[in-house]
Amino acid sequence: MAAALSKLLRLRQRGGGHRLLPYRPCTSHTSQPPAPPPLAAAPPPSGAGKEAGAWSKLFLFAPGAITFGLGTWQLFRRQEKIEMLDYRTRRLEMEPIAWNQMAPSTVSPGGDPAALEFRKIACEGDFDEGKSVFIGPRSRSISGVTENGYFVVTPLIPRPTKPGSSQPPILVNRGWVPRGWRDKNIQGHQGLGEVPEFKETVGKTDGKGPWWKFWSNTKEPESSCEIKKPGKPHVRVIGVIRGSEKPSIFVPANEPSIGQWFYVDVHMIARACGLPENTVYIEDINEDISPTNPYPLPKDVNTLIHHSVMPHDHLKYMVTWYTLSAAVTFMAAKRIKAKKVRL
Repeated sequence: MAAALSKLLRLRQRGGGHRLLPYRPCTSHTSQPPAPPPLAAAPPPSGAGKEAGAWSKLFLFAPGAITFGLGTWQLFRRQEKIEMLDYRTRRLEMEPIAWNQMAPSTVSPGGDPAALEFRKIACEGDFDEGKSVFIGPRSRSISGVTENGYFVVTPLIPRPTKPGSSQPPILVNRGWVPRGWRDKNIQGHQGLGEVPEFKETVGKTDGKGPWWKFWSNTKEPESSCEIKKPGKPHVRVIGVIRGSEKPSIFVPANEPSIGQWFYVDVHMIARACGLPENTVYIEDINEDISPTNPYPLPKDVNTLIHHSVMPHDHLKYMVTWYTLSAAVTFMAAKRIKAKKVRL
């Protein structure tokens, strides 16, 4: 037995003879062949990881860049607001324009009233109360109590300074009035048309015959005299030339056909009053208010200079955005540094 094993080993060392095969258990002919080994996943490209890392870094710094841009915009907006307020202040310090003595052709270059915006104007004339327009509702706070009302805009017919001369009418925002003013105005002018001027003569017989003259011993005068109603005294208005308001998307549209006015549209109001579209619109700033008749309450001149967002507000917004930009940028840099330490 030992001799046989040594002979077999010599044969294997020489490369000849039969090789010993590994033992395989017998399987039936119906069994499935063994599944092939799973394919190995292809390795990712060498530059894909670097590109993804660069985009992730940019994404982390995006909030800082956006907030820095908003802070810079507030800086430029603040400078624009300062220049605008200086412009308004200089215009309001000029001498008022005497409208009654001003030639119609010199209202403004090219007939555009916007060129005279924020200039003071003084005019004497008569208000056409029947064409008043109420803008609102506009609230007003008095000692902590809020009251709703309207701004009343009325055409002013200037008083002629010379015989035969005439000045174009202007629209005057006379100020704030309570809600009852609008209701009273609607009731007062509802169903009323224009009443033509009439003339009466003392010699009228009212349809009576000549015998009535004889028995009443009346004599017909040689000339007739006109009986006129006493006119109201002229009003003097000092206001500031303004333009149309720019409503937000939440403000409804004006409806002149039913008398609903939510914001000042000078061209639309002028058309509704039968005036030219380039009619000058002013806001009354008179301060001589009668205690017995405090309404309409004119605007304060300081409110014309004031803006909803003043320069100091823009400064606060600028500091806030820059601080937020610095904070998120610092957090992004700290996050990237922590990733490098882990690597």
